[in-house]
Amino acid sequence: MRTPNESRPIYERGRDELPQERVQDSYKARGKLHDPTRCPVCSAVFHKGRWTWGTAPAGTEAHLCPACHRIQDGCPAGYVTLSGAFFRQHREEILSLVRHCEARESAQHALERIMGIEDVAGGVLITTTDTHMARCLGETVHAAQKGQVRYLYSPTDHLLRVSWSR
Repeated sequence: MRTPNESRPIYERGRDELPQERVQDSYKARGKLHDPTRCPVCSAVFHKGRWTWGTAPAGTEAHLCPACHRIQDGCPAGYVTLSGAFFRQHREEILSLVRHCEARESAQHALERIMGIEDVAGGVLITTTDTHMARCLGETVHAAQKGQVRYLYSPTDHLLRVSWSR
């Protein structure tokens, strides 16, 4: 049975009646962290509302950063699959490109990291701690090596699957 709000089209509903967004990232902090806070695993520092690389003063509160939390739980936000005959021939060159991309992005954004690189049938599967890192890896490989790239984003799961082949 429909409620009175559901029977009217969205464009006729009042501002306070709009459906709530259902995107839930369980790895984002529920409340505000103390400033500064240090991750005990990777030593990233939460300062001025974001996680960065740096040093924290002595006696700083310790809290696991979202990237280390994902790594600990084994729950990636991004999956990048690299495959194809061209990939098999140029595997080391392409993986070197991937590692350079990770180093560049991780230096600027402490929560964007590669969790793992593993061989799968026909190629390699790279898991990442953030959807932005997965997208960046796909764009970088595609820009350098061409081929075909697909992005499948699941907003309800906060998950991105990238497939590249050539």
